[in-house]
Amino acid sequence: MTARVLIIAGSDSGGGAGIQADIKAVTMLGGHAMTAITAITAQNTLGVQGVHPVPTAMVLAQIDSVASDIGVDAVKIGMIGSAETASAVAERLSRPDLAQAALVFDPVMIATSGSVLADEVTIAAFKALLDRAMVATPNLPELEALGGEDAVLAHGCSLLVKGGHAEGETVTDRLLETGEGEVARWEAPRIDTEHSHGTGCTLASAIACGLAQGMPLEPAIARARDFVRLSLLDAPGLGQGHGPMGQQYVRNDGLFTGPALNQMTLPAKDYAVSVAFYKQMGLKQIVDSPDNGYARFEAANGVTLSIHVGDGAAGGATTYLESGALDAWVAYLARRGVRFEQMPKDEEWGWREARLADPAGNRLCLYQAAEYRRYPPWRI
Repeated sequence: MTARVLIIAGSDSGGGAGIQADIKAVTMLGGHAMTAITAITAQNTLGVQGVHPVPTAMVLAQIDSVASDIGVDAVKIGMIGSAETASAVAERLSRPDLAQAALVFDPVMIATSGSVLADEVTIAAFKALLDRAMVATPNLPELEALGGEDAVLAHGCSLLVKGGHAEGETVTDRLLETGEGEVARWEAPRIDTEHSHGTGCTLASAIACGLAQGMPLEPAIARARDFVRLSLLDAPGLGQGHGPMGQQYVRNDGLFTGPALNQMTLPAKDYAVSVAFYKQMGLKQIVDSPDNGYARFEAANGVTLSIHVGDGAAGGATTYLESGALDAWVAYLARRGVRFEQMPKDEEWGWREARLADPAGNRLCLYQAAEYRRYPPWRI
């Protein structure tokens, strides 16, 4: 069954954050997005010009409408609108038909532009939502407003501490559990872009979609982080300020367990002639390494094809199968008698690869690359 995700959040007229970002994320990850809109905003990439809260009764009516007919597997809460709505929503989500739905709470208080979206009374009412949540996903200023790590964990929910607002070239996100402290962390180079509007909304909705699809919390977060980073790298550059991300461009990027046929590397004799040929075919060249006799091209759907001149291509073509869970996949195959020439290994170009041959001797590479598949450091 398609994962059903109920999103309780505000609308962003500029399409960068809020309900609009939530729907994009859930849809691109294969879920069905439903909404209970808490506020209508007039905003763009430069800021929020107006906020009109939706009456609490209407928010609850939206929740009841979709829950009674379609059903709900997971809930994501973003901008809540008012203290009254926060309390009422927490109570409604404790109803038997909704109590089993995993709840991801993104305590939205301040927009990327700096506009305040929750007053002190509303923030105080967040406690009821924290009591119901499986995981909370505040950024650092929001975490401080909630009283810090211990204050959030005291509600019994997990806590994803997002490091995007910290200083430094490396962004660190940490998952904390009540009574256990830090149980997982992710580190990645900071992506330098002004077009980051909607990162928190997208991350929380992507996590909710993973939970609705039956994923455990940690891998759901890992996939959601990859989705956000690829969306940042794919940002279309719209607007004059903090522009929207490019959720709509994330395709086939290791956000799945696999296997997925993604790339083939073909032997070549003449580098320049081969490059010219594949460009003429309409493929976009994304790697140009004539000294190594290697070039990579990308099709419109994100799938890639490479050429290789020299000894490395002497054995013929290599087919690449991609997975977001390489080690588990290889271990599964190995237990069933599949023999590997190379078990999973981190390569210098940022991929993790395992190699083997099929019964006819054709070469296969099973790999995990995440954002480095489409965005290696040497991408043109």
